[in-house]
Amino acid sequence: MFSHRLILLVLSAFFHLVSSISPIVSLDYGTFQGAIDGNLTKFLGVPFARPVTRFEIPQPPVPLHGIQNATAFGPACPQQTLSPTPQNFTNNHSLISEQCQTLDVFTPTAADSGSKLPVFVWIYGGGFEVGSSSDTDVRPTVERSILLGEPMIMVVPNYRISAFGFLAGKEVSDAGVTNLGLRDQILALEWAQKHISAFGGDPERVVIGGQSAGAISTGLLLLSNKRSSNSLFRGAVMISGSPGPSPSVADGQLYYDELVEANNCTAAPDTLDCLRHVPYDAFLATVNKTPDLFSYHSLSLVWRPRVDGDVIVQNPPTSVAEGTFAKIPIMSGDCDDEGTIFSFGNDNVTTNAEFSNYVQSIYLPGGTPAQVAQIAQLYPQNPALGSPFGTGDANQYTPEFKRIAAFQGDYEFIGVRRLFLQHASKTQNTWSWLNKREKVTPYIGSYHSSDMPMFFPTNATAQPDTVAIDALINFLNTLDPNESAAPEALRPIGSIFWPKWQTPSAGGSTSLLTFSDPAAVNITADNFRADAIAFLNELHLEGVTVIGL
Repeated sequence: MFSHRLILLVLSAFFHLVSSISPIVSLDYGTFQGAIDGNLTKFLGVPFARPVTRFEIPQPPVPLHGIQNATAFGPACPQQTLSPTPQNFTNNHSLISEQCQTLDVFTPTAADSGSKLPVFVWIYGGGFEVGSSSDTDVRPTVERSILLGEPMIMVVPNYRISAFGFLAGKEVSDAGVTNLGLRDQILALEWAQKHISAFGGDPERVVIGGQSAGAISTGLLLLSNKRSSNSLFRGAVMISGSPGPSPSVADGQLYYDELVEANNCTAAPDTLDCLRHVPYDAFLATVNKTPDLFSYHSLSLVWRPRVDGDVIVQNPPTSVAEGTFAKIPIMSGDCDDEGTIFSFGNDNVTTNAEFSNYVQSIYLPGGTPAQVAQIAQLYPQNPALGSPFGTGDANQYTPEFKRIAAFQGDYEFIGVRRLFLQHASKTQNTWSWLNKREKVTPYIGSYHSSDMPMFFPTNATAQPDTVAIDALINFLNTLDPNESAAPEALRPIGSIFWPKWQTPSAGGSTSLLTFSDPAAVNITADNFRADAIAFLNELHLEGVTVIGL
């Protein structure tokens, strides 16, 4: 029989072996065992909040006992079912739960608690209706940073979406549970400040970023009074998204009332509490009956961040014009044909009159007939001027498709990016890009999200060029896409210099780093469709684009 001492020695050796193979990080609320993946270490499904009930403000995590397995992604937050689309833009998630506030950490294996590496907190997109932390494979980007000698860490949190994260209405406001999805993101940023050093990160070198809804979220957090000044992040990256017009929480009452009625809560003394206790499948079924981003409503989203006087103080374009945003370096860019994939749900819009009615009812509820007529003139019934841009009369899915796509892309993405840069560039360093690749893709051209592979490729080296990803990694390290923190010998040769985007009113140049097929990169001016975009931004500032949803 083995002696007690021998058993202890064997167990000690075993646990030492396990810890060397499976990295372990101890935080003040629990110990987490991750996994080594090549030259990366990953900790997946780490809770950054305690389990929440429906429509509850997120709170810091509770103590966890024993070693927690952090080798698999946590559950995705509840997903809204989207209308049929020409491509599968959503992922299939095997595990979904309302208790979904977990995050994933990807760090170089060589990092330790003293490494003080820069940190990129990535907010996924999905129209505030779908998405999860597992949607984008961020590993090659971290691997590329190691290859360049500029290692960094990525943190990817889940956040609540659809009605679960962005329910609105008087009852929601009175209960103080508005914009829960944004509140989840803020808590994840606070988690990074407190805990990322244990993974090798520097809490003073955090950059926030995202794509689509994640980029819009990033922009809103730049404006939010909940960001604790600039203490949560020192830079921002916005891929196809900027702080655009947001209706008020009160304007979401219609859809709150619809859910109350559909779930038989009308007679309840507390309708919000009644909705909290509706069985998950039944509640989700009623949410799925509301318009989504691929429906006729398109980018006029039902479930979205809204002005609540707390997380979002006022209409974001107003805050932008007033300069009430974080004064930190910014990277922000778009794809040339942002509106195309969101315009297939409007195939019943086939005439000039129907176009004008669509613009009025969906995007300009507070606009005048003259303003609608001006939009119809600035976005004419001429396919050669529509999106996909530069494709002549081709790609006419319907008679008004290219016209609607041009308008929606400028309204939601390109215009508000330009508005933000016009003001931000006066007080801080800003860089911008435009992706014009993939133009040959039928009907959608350089579509929304088509630049994601440039920043998040399938591997660390193989792609048409590495300009975008290398600029991103530089920015995460030095807050300048042109400036590498790596030793000279590791720096890429022949990289193009990326001028800052500077507003002409201050004597600058609106320089865009422009990517075109097959692998061309050059500098162009951000002055296309100047009159049309300027008019849309005037409407955003007047507030006529956010009333009545």
